[in-house]
Amino acid sequence: MADQPPNPQNRMKLRDGRYLAYKERGIPKDDAKFTIVLVHGFGSSKDMNFNVSQEFVEETGIYFVLYDRAGYGESDPNPKRSLKSEASDVQELADGLQIGSRFYLIGISMGSYTVWSCLKHIPQRLAGVAMVAPVVNYRWPSIPKSLMKNDYRREVLKWSFWIAKYFPGLLHWWVTQNMFPTTSVLEKTPANYFNDQDIEVLKHTKGFPMLSKEKLREHGVFETLRSDFLVAFADWDFDPADLPDPFPSGPEKSPSSVHIWQGYEDKVIPFQLQRCLCHKLAWIKYHEVPKGGHLIVHYEGVCDAILKSLLLGEDLPMYKPKAMVTEP
Repeated sequence: MADQPPNPQNRMKLRDGRYLAYKERGIPKDDAKFTIVLVHGFGSSKDMNFNVSQEFVEETGIYFVLYDRAGYGESDPNPKRSLKSEASDVQELADGLQIGSRFYLIGISMGSYTVWSCLKHIPQRLAGVAMVAPVVNYRWPSIPKSLMKNDYRREVLKWSFWIAKYFPGLLHWWVTQNMFPTTSVLEKTPANYFNDQDIEVLKHTKGFPMLSKEKLREHGVFETLRSDFLVAFADWDFDPADLPDPFPSGPEKSPSSVHIWQGYEDKVIPFQLQRCLCHKLAWIKYHEVPKGGHLIVHYEGVCDAILKSLLLGEDLPMYKPKAMVTEP
């Protein structure tokens, strides 16, 4: 996906005085048939790689906006970051760029909590939604205890959250030591976090540059990652399972839809939790990549499939799950 010519003024001032940095990709905005806002994940930025073919982008007529979430990249930090502020940033970005009353939204990994917030607070602005390997918060009341009982990730997140909230100094020391899974450790023991296809992806990508010990020693970087983590995994003021269908069908079926894409072999976010959530929210279209890990957004053909499903209503059989989970 090609970048549009750089604009030195690609920073937008928000109502609270902060600046939000963004990048435009795809075809020119005024020529686009579809407008998509892409939301990056933890430790990433507007420079993330959304691996879609340029030919498909041009043929379909897609204009993309990628932006640095608060504190990331060239965007100012938000000391009052919250679920609602994430949605407000998206809305202000859309208004400032005059991309229309409705737009498509795609969230990657932890960037998906921004998407959930938009579904809660600004559903009227959305033309369609996709979440790729989305974060799951174990504090959501809708998650059955039976699914969490033997999930080691829940305990890791619980203790990490407690330390991040009450002992940030200790956490800062810890993450710059050898026992924390920063980029160097991920490279040493990748099988603990990624499947075989993910490991192949990491051989040809930059990985997680913001999670290096050098970057984490920077106070601003550490505080951005810490605040992002705390908002994502704190108690939310809503449970996604209670959200109404943002695109209810009237006399004519709505072309808009919500999608979740999940790797069956994802070692970061277990597929069982996504299946459970999608069973409760029947209006979500669930896609499972059979041999996919957490980095499916980098796999060849997956981003094209995501866009074909979201924009054109085309679903490829190879990305359908074998079976949906029944009510626990």
